[in-house]
Amino acid sequence: MPESADLSPTGLGFIRVAAVCPELRVGDVEFNAVATEAAIRDAAAQGAAVVACPELGLTGYSAGDLFFAELLLDAAWTALADLAAGLAEVAHVAAVVGLPVRAPDGRVYNCAATVSGGQVIGIVPKQYLPNRAEFYEDRWFVRALGATLPATVRGVPFGTDLIFELAGHPGAAIGIEICEDLWAVEPPSGRLALAGATIIVNPSGSPELLGKADYRRSLVSQQAARCLAAYVYSGSGPGESTMDVVFGGHGLISENGSILAESERFSFDSQMITADIDVDRLLHERHMSSSFANALHGGAAASLRRIQVPLTSVPVADPVLRRPIARLPFVPADQAQRGQHCEEIFAIQSTGLAKRLRHTNAKTVTIGISGGLDSTLALLVIARAFDRLGLPRDGIVSITMPGFGTTDRTYQNALGLMKALGTTAREVPISGAVRGHFADIGHDESDHDVVYENAQARERTQILMDVANELGGFVVGTGDLSEAALGWMTFNGDHMSMYHVNAGVPKTLVRHLVSWAADAVFDGETAEILRDIVATPITPELLPLKDGNLQQKTEDTVGPYELHDFFLYHVVRFGSRPAKVFALARQAFATGGLSGEPSYDDATILKWLEVFHRRFFGQQFKRSSMPDGPKVGSVALSPRGDWRMPSDASPALWLAEIAALRG
Repeated sequence: MPESADLSPTGLGFIRVAAVCPELRVGDVEFNAVATEAAIRDAAAQGAAVVACPELGLTGYSAGDLFFAELLLDAAWTALADLAAGLAEVAHVAAVVGLPVRAPDGRVYNCAATVSGGQVIGIVPKQYLPNRAEFYEDRWFVRALGATLPATVRGVPFGTDLIFELAGHPGAAIGIEICEDLWAVEPPSGRLALAGATIIVNPSGSPELLGKADYRRSLVSQQAARCLAAYVYSGSGPGESTMDVVFGGHGLISENGSILAESERFSFDSQMITADIDVDRLLHERHMSSSFANALHGGAAASLRRIQVPLTSVPVADPVLRRPIARLPFVPADQAQRGQHCEEIFAIQSTGLAKRLRHTNAKTVTIGISGGLDSTLALLVIARAFDRLGLPRDGIVSITMPGFGTTDRTYQNALGLMKALGTTAREVPISGAVRGHFADIGHDESDHDVVYENAQARERTQILMDVANELGGFVVGTGDLSEAALGWMTFNGDHMSMYHVNAGVPKTLVRHLVSWAADAVFDGETAEILRDIVATPITPELLPLKDGNLQQKTEDTVGPYELHDFFLYHVVRFGSRPAKVFALARQAFATGGLSGEPSYDDATILKWLEVFHRRFFGQQFKRSSMPDGPKVGSVALSPRGDWRMPSDASPALWLAEIAALRG
């Protein structure tokens, strides 16, 4: 790897954030300040650039009428100044600390102060004060919402209009809302996000009640998603007064709706969680969102004050990202969730086909069955659609078309599945017709080139189309999303149909869908056939067999689908450049199975990353004319929907970066 390639988290657009919950004694400001500084230092040592502390953490949120005491207020301010000075040499951190602040006019606000580089950079007061049940904040504090606020307090910028832009982290900017602000009908974070805040920090004092943690978790993740931002939430811990309520110290870090880290609750020990936020991904999401762009209409968002926080680079080299990176991003790791996803995808696919059947008033369809994964999934979807419409399954004309490379295993599985599902099973061998075609065009059958392969695929498509015409039905295609991305299909062959039910399903998910169907939908002989199909090597079966064995495996030629689906997800979903995709793949595929050996070394990842980009660009012409088919996930390649790309676009920039990564 060349030294010039910056594959550090910061170089790839990540920033590490932390939520801490230090030990606390209500009213003991000195103790709390020491504990807070220690917690911030611990987070800084872990490489965090942003650290969130709990609401009113320097005094304790539950201090009650002690907030009327000038001694407590003065001690909190002195502690804040001392804390900032004590952290002067920790110059790569911006910490958000909670305390009560008395303004020049004597009003007292519940505030969050940002400290960095030995200074108090800015102070944000709480806008919505809860004053119900166990909450009495109106008794001690003035709500900032609607109030005329001073621009500064003791020379420090003050107000709800502050955004803190972090030097050295392009696009990273902190917006602050405090506890109840999040629970409001219009949380301040929405306006802050529109003004450019990509990281929302929330110092909170929310006590625990039965079921409240689930609601809080949902609220944080949903607001992160709504703002297309990261959300760092730090709740007050059990060191607070337990006179009437208990505080759990709930810490949460969410990015655009996904929870990246969550703390243990009810621990008296100091708690810390960290995660690496993908700022580039958030900016990409905002770029892609027309709703977000349409909301950028100036007004209040444009009037916010932007404060530069002069952070230095993180001194601790930590190349391992602290965030989940799925090897199979299209396949949920949790088995229960995976089952739910499979059921929903199956419903989307079958509903799409059922609508097409109703619209065309078709009572029959034709489909080619190879005994492979894709045609198997498509046939299962067709059976579900026919069942939903009350159509007899004998209207499903399933045709197996053995050729030069068909194995007995796939042939038997194809026949068995067609019959087990109650379809009208037909067999039309293609070898003779293809040989006749070779004779017509003067092609040497011993030349196993692209003509040899594609002639078989086009012959099969012709059969399907003609039978569909004969029966007054239409052809259901079987190709999947991964094949569309790579162009691993024959143009005007298996590339074409009247409806492509698998168009939105990537190959790694196809396998899990068929496996799920074997376990959750079918039983007996059908389930056994499905399980054997799942275990069969992926192959187009276009080259002749040798001693009855396969001579062609797709992944040997085009590359591992688990890598290509990983590339597809990050390139299309997030617009990630090759260097970032490579770095993420290195970590995701770092170990394989129980052996602990690397699944793919750097050279292998780069080899297939180059293949992916060459094919993705070079095969766009096939996607530009692909048939209708349902979108099922966040990545889709329909030229009428999610992906509009010129067929003659150049991959030069992307290939040059891959070449630079090789050194």
